[in-house]
Formats: sequence, C-alpha cells, structure tokens
Amino acid sequence: MRINYGSTNKDLFKALLTAQSYLDGATIERSLMHLIDMRVSQINGCAYCLDMHSKDLRHEGETEQRIYLLNAWRETDLFTPRERAALGWAEAVTRLTDQDVPDDVYSAAREQFSEAELADLTYVITMINTWNRFNVAFRTPAGSYQPGQYAAASK
Repeated sequence: MRINYGSTNKDLFKALLTAQSYLDGATIERSLMHLIDMRVSQINGCAYCLDMHSKDLRHEGETEQRIYLLNAWRETDLFTPRERAALGWAEAVTRLTDQDVPDDVYSAAREQFSEAELADLTYVITMINTWNRFNVAFRTPAGSYQPGQYAAASK
C-alpha cells in the first residue's frame, strides 16, 4: 500500500470533499450519479470506488441485476433512455477518444438533459475521474467503505 492521501494531507482531502459537495444540490438525481460513478470506476479500474459505489447503489435500492449488467448497458433494456444517454456521455468524457466526444453521443445526451443538467452530469464525471485517479495512484484498499461514511466529513 502507498500513502493514504486522505490522512497524510487533510487539507487536500477536505478540498476534494468540498469540490464534491457541489453535487449535493446538482440537477442530476443521486441514483444516476451513483450509476455514473460505478461505470466510470469500472472503466478506470478503481477497486476502492467500485466497492464504494456498489454499496451506495445497493443501499439506495438499486437491483443486483442492474449493478451486474452495468458494464454491458448497451446490450440490455434494463436502463432508461436518460440513463443510457448519461452512460454514453460518461464513457465518452472519461475516454476522450481522439480528444473528442462524438456528435451522436452529444446529441443523445442533449435529448435527455438540459444545458444545466449536462454541465452537472459532466461535473459528476470529472469528479469521479478525479477520485479514481487518486485512489488508483495510491492503491487505496477496497472493502472497508460503509454507505454514507463521508457525508459528515464533507460538511
């Protein structure tokens, strides 16, 4: 295990939590945020965040089937058009293939999200990418997260 960036640099961790706290009042529903967090963490291979967001999803009533099939969301009808547009947007923004988000992905997202919502959705995606990069880089161990454990710390 590498350094625990949250314990070693409390000001940094507090700044990350403060940036994250914007999403408490965002226009994107919490359940969709957790789906996005989970999918982006799958792409980035962040075990800590996968543990966290799978627990958060279950805690908030998400079905096991949807959690298990999230990485194959295109091949199932278990996700709504809004969720599918958000997942496509999340994948494109996370990967930025050829430094671009394809027009069809943007169009699908704009059909489901207002300008303000799409900006908030993009913030959800950039925040989970930030958390993923810290946790992957410092090999934060997975398994100990409890739903809601950071709620008080972000206030």
